[in-house]
Amino acid sequence: MEIYQLLEVLPHRYPFLLVDRVLEASSQHFKVLKNVTYNEPYFQGHFPGYPIMPGVLLVEAMAQAAVASVVQHPEYTPGSLVFLVEIEEARFRKPVIPGDSLTLEGELLRFRRGLGQVHVEAKVNGEVRAEAKLSFMIRREA
Repeated sequence: MEIYQLLEVLPHRYPFLLVDRVLEASSQHFKVLKNVTYNEPYFQGHFPGYPIMPGVLLVEAMAQAAVASVVQHPEYTPGSLVFLVEIEEARFRKPVIPGDSLTLEGELLRFRRGLGQVHVEAKVNGEVRAEAKLSFMIRREA
């Protein structure tokens, strides 16, 4: 899956688009890259002198990455939007800093009648920096 295909289904754009490249994607598994650079707008204030990627944006990046898999599932209808509805078991193990290549990798745990759940890990050089179970809902665009 190319990033351009993901952009067709993600409504996010700069500065809130938090994925750069889809490395692998199937209806059950995904692996997406986010290159974390110092010129990201949030680093100006989080935290001056010790910039780290905010945890809430790590979760958002994980959710955006999961869409790469969701849109390939047979239950997904083109033109629908994927909404994050629940965050469970979120763990933040080590900061993500400028210069890191963040790999967002996960699997679809369940998907039925427009509701689903994924488990996602955010890794840098194979080391888990954050993880969470994210639940989502598919809604047909109005």
